[in-house]
Amino acid sequence: MEYLKITGGQELNGEVIISGAKNAALPLIAATILAKNEVSICNLPDVVDINTLLKLLDKLGGKFTKCVDCIKIDTSKLNNTTATYDIVKTMRASILVLGPILARFGHCEVSLPGGCAIGQRPVDLHLKALEAMGAQININHGYIEATAPNGLKGTKIVFDKVTVGGTENTVMAAALADGVTTIINAAKEPEVQQLCEVINNSGVKIEGIGTSTLVIHGSNKELLHMKDFDVIPDRIEAGTYMCAAAITNSKLKICKVLPEHLEAIIAKLKEMSFEIIQDENSVTVMPTKEIKPVNIITSEYPGFPTDMQAQFMALATQANGTSTIDERLFENRFMHVSELLRLGADIHLNGNIATINGTKGQLNGTDVMATDLRASSALVLSALVAKGETSIHRIYHLDRGYEDLEGKLNKIGANVARYKE
Repeated sequence: MEYLKITGGQELNGEVIISGAKNAALPLIAATILAKNEVSICNLPDVVDINTLLKLLDKLGGKFTKCVDCIKIDTSKLNNTTATYDIVKTMRASILVLGPILARFGHCEVSLPGGCAIGQRPVDLHLKALEAMGAQININHGYIEATAPNGLKGTKIVFDKVTVGGTENTVMAAALADGVTTIINAAKEPEVQQLCEVINNSGVKIEGIGTSTLVIHGSNKELLHMKDFDVIPDRIEAGTYMCAAAITNSKLKICKVLPEHLEAIIAKLKEMSFEIIQDENSVTVMPTKEIKPVNIITSEYPGFPTDMQAQFMALATQANGTSTIDERLFENRFMHVSELLRLGADIHLNGNIATINGTKGQLNGTDVMATDLRASSALVLSALVAKGETSIHRIYHLDRGYEDLEGKLNKIGANVARYKE
C-alpha cells in the first residue's frame, strides 16, 4: 500500500492543467454499449475508476485500445450481460452499465455497487425508473436481475429526488426504448449534460438538455452511430486546485477549464476575499490579505457541489473567523473531520452541520488516513499549510479520481512524495 508525504509551508505558483472529468467519462464509457461502431474518446483522465470501468467493459466482451489520453472503444461484439461483484464492488459507477445493457439485450445481471462509504446512495431510483419503462427486476444474492423481453417502452418518469446516476442510467436506457421518455426532476450537472449531448449527436433526439425536464425520443432498439468526442474538464479537480491556491494564499492559474461550470466555487472563494481572474478556458486565483470565513450549503448543480465541501472545510481552517458547512446531500460525508482534528483543526459537528473555527492556531503535520475520495483531497490541502511533514495513508482513494496529483502539485512548488508502506 502507498502513502503520500507532504512537507507544508511551500508557496505555490505557475499553472495547473486540468484533466478530463472522471464523473463525465464514466457514464460516457457506459454509453458506448449503445453504439454499433467504434468510438474514440479523448481527454480521458488516467485514474483508477476509469480503468476499473474499462476492465468491466472488457469482461462484457467490449474491446478498447489506449493512446495517450484517448481511447477507442468497440462494443459491437458485446456478448456478456453480467457485471460481476469482483469489479462492481470497488466502484459505484459500475451501476451505469445497467441501463444500456438492459436496453440493448433485454436482460442483464448487475451486482449491487460499492465505492466510497459516504452515506446511503441507494439505487432504488434507478430501478423504479426502469420498472416504469417495462422492466421486471428482482434482487437475488446481491445481484440486480433485470429483464425486458419485449423491450423498454417510453414513459413519464418523475424522480422523487435529484439523482445524477439515476438520470444517466435512465437516459441511456431511454435512448434505445420504444417511444418517448420524459424525465421530470432530472439532474442538471454538466456531466449529465454531456452524456445527453453525445447521445443527441448520435441520432437520438433529446430535448431540454441542461434543464430539469428531459425528453428522449427512443430508437426502438436500433443501436446508435456514436461520434467521437472529448470529455469535458473536471470541475471538481479544478476546484480542488483553486482551493490549493487559496489555502496557501498563492497566485495560481488553473488551465483547460470551463469557468461556467465553476460559478458556485468561484462565488464562495470571492466571499472569502480572493480575487478570481477568469478567461475563456482558465481561472487565476490571486492571494488575499485576509481569508474571510464562509457559510456553505451543499446542493445539486448549479448549487455548491457536495464534492467540494471537504476541500472548503480545509480552507476554512485558515480563515479569520468561524465558518459553517451544511451538508444536505449525504448523511455521512464528514468522515474527514476526525483526521483534520488530528492535524490541529478546530471543528465541531452538530448533525449535518460543521462549524470550523479558523483562528485557533496553525495546523501541524502528522499521520492521517484517507476515508473517501474527496476527503483525501482535503487532507492534501491541509498538509500543504501544516507545519512539518504530513503522511496521508490509504491514498488509493485519491488515485480513484485525481490524475498525477503529486506530479501536478510538485510542478507548482509543493513538496509531495509517494512511498510504499
